Amino acid sequence: MINYTERIALLMHDIVARTAALRFIDMSRVLVFARLGRAGADGPFATCHCLNLPTSDPGYYFWRDRRTGRLTRRSEWFVTKSPDVRIGTRQIEYMISFVLPRFCDQSLTRSRKREHYPGASGWVAKLDTVVHELYHIDPLEAGLRRLERADGTYSPRSHGPGFYEQVALMVKNYLESDPDPDVYDFLKYDFTVLQERFGGVVGTTFRNFPSFPQRYMEALADQPRHPIAPVESVKAPAQPRAYTEDDLHTHQFLERTARRLTRARKARHRAA
Repeated sequence: MINYTERIALLMHDIVARTAALRFIDMSRVLVFARLGRAGADGPFATCHCLNLPTSDPGYYFWRDRRTGRLTRRSEWFVTKSPDVRIGTRQIEYMISFVLPRFCDQSLTRSRKREHYPGASGWVAKLDTVVHELYHIDPLEAGLRRLERADGTYSPRSHGPGFYEQVALMVKNYLESDPDPDVYDFLKYDFTVLQERFGGVVGTTFRNFPSFPQRYMEALADQPRHPIAPVESVKAPAQPRAYTEDDLHTHQFLERTARRLTRARKARHRAA
């Protein structure tokens, strides 16, 4: 069976090596994994997840009476943290997830991307998505890349016309650099064809699939002794706060579901 996330990771290595604007990316600190998403359903094809955000400033949630405005209750003071993800001794700073099988069936048809690729084959939409997610990685390692306006200030949006244009330019430059077709040819096949050619599609997932490492809230150890309103406890994180390679598993993805492979059939996992 084709390990789709492994093939994407190898493709990313090649893209980063051939693209000057992305050459700062340390792929040993990027982890590629898969999530489940039905073909034809609405939703993203891929997502860049940042793990190097600092712990937030302390805060709390509160509720007020709509009529009087009086504070009726509040949560404990808490901070928001990023989970710790390590593969061997390397700390992962970014994760990029691809939604299967939805990503495999992506095409330029009815896509906003098509205006940037006149006459191109439909599979180029998938290559665009791969570059798009890599471009979200901030050169300053300060979260996701921020968009700079013409006046030098930063936009609160993570996308814009300039973002899509830059991604399309990198995609075209990559293809013009004469990469080995074996590195990207798998993008040419939709999910049905991949299953027929390889006997199945598998990808890296986490032990707690369908969940994955996400930021979580943690109550402060020292809380105010005289709260001004009834206090509700902050729920302890339901998911792990730390992950290692032992938390990585392999799932086979089907049209509408995914099933975990037995340990005997697990792939060897590593950072991208």
